Amino acid sequence: MKITAILLAAGQGTRMKSSLPKVLHPIAGKPMIWHALEAIKHSTTEKPVVIVGHGADEVTRFLGDSAESVLQEPQLGTGHAVMQAEALLKGKTDLVVVCYADMPLLRGETLQRLVETQINNPGAMSMLTVFADDPRGFGRIVRKSDGTVSAIVEEYVATPEQKLIKELNVGGYCFKADWLWDALHRIPKNPQKGEYYLTDIVELAVNDNLPVQAAVMEDAEETIGINTRVHLSEVEAAMRVRINREHMLNGVTMLDPASAYIEAGVKIGRDTTIMPNTYLHDKTEIGEGNVIGPNAIIRDSKIGNHCKVLASVMEGAVLDDDVDIGPFARLRKGAHLMDHVHMGNFGEVKDSTLHPGVKMGHFSYIGNAQIGSNTNIGAGTITCNYDGEKKHPTEIGEDVFIGSDTMLVAPLKIGDGARTGAGAVVTKNVAEDTLVVGMPARAIRKLERKK
Repeated sequence: MKITAILLAAGQGTRMKSSLPKVLHPIAGKPMIWHALEAIKHSTTEKPVVIVGHGADEVTRFLGDSAESVLQEPQLGTGHAVMQAEALLKGKTDLVVVCYADMPLLRGETLQRLVETQINNPGAMSMLTVFADDPRGFGRIVRKSDGTVSAIVEEYVATPEQKLIKELNVGGYCFKADWLWDALHRIPKNPQKGEYYLTDIVELAVNDNLPVQAAVMEDAEETIGINTRVHLSEVEAAMRVRINREHMLNGVTMLDPASAYIEAGVKIGRDTTIMPNTYLHDKTEIGEGNVIGPNAIIRDSKIGNHCKVLASVMEGAVLDDDVDIGPFARLRKGAHLMDHVHMGNFGEVKDSTLHPGVKMGHFSYIGNAQIGSNTNIGAGTITCNYDGEKKHPTEIGEDVFIGSDTMLVAPLKIGDGARTGAGAVVTKNVAEDTLVVGMPARAIRKLERKK
């Protein structure tokens, strides 16, 4: 059986008061339409179709190859929006799932239950409903004596008695495709607004003597749609609770989940502890047995096992195993700290590799450099890698001791076992096992390395 989803994403979102299309506003680091696309993967077999309108070019650009986009122009209501997919899908799918792209909390499991309800329904359509005390402007569900749905009554036309109904229309539907394409052309134009509303299709099914079934949702939180920045913040908070709960159930410790900000897609291994006020962004991957935070910001980075990241910032960086950094360390794009590296406070590393056992105390900058194993970088060391036009590399060998306040003027190579005196300005390559001091640095003697 072929099942295709249609996501409605053409609305202007005027109440958001934004130049960004509503469905591209981020929730947990991903555009809200991304969450909708992830949810429908659980219940469909074909590439989804997204109905675009306001900001169509931007939305289509984001979708790429993940969905087919169809323009709704002019925008004449939700029924008219679904109709735009007819030419693309007619005769090519058995069931059609329709939902809104601005409901990012809707779970894939919920949509799967909707599809299963329709598969077992001899009628033409099934729909999602929820029981809630706060109607949030949703239409009320009127049922027949046999339990099937007889009508959706919109709030603005509901009688006082109908407004007391607690069962609400969520806005998720599953249709038999062949019936849907015919029924869409029979939806009457709303006399007040001149548009065609998908909710009116229930009456058509009832008139065709086709039972309309309802899949009742257990979690009303899933139904929150986004129309304002207030709704956006509500959904963000709910999504964060959901994400954090999933990590904790998978073996991650959070001392204060309310202060842990973890975006969708972040991976964390078991027995890792997330301390308060920690932010994990984008495609970050964290292994097992780590302590992250407090006050850490990590973006697009990879952390191995048994590391400690205290009050530091990582962007596009990699830590291997048993690395500790911070407080107040900054790792920029291309920084790679291998096993057992220590990096102290107020240090910065960019586009450089620190090999196993390197110690980098504090107040240092390492850029465009390769640092050999078991080398010590003294406080205040700077790789002077930029000459105003180009960046140049620095290579430091193994078992090197760089004295405090050393300036390493790239391009530069320092051999294994070499040393620099405090305050040295090194402008020329240094041979193995050689001590250099002064400004500019000069060799004063050969050294004998301890085995």
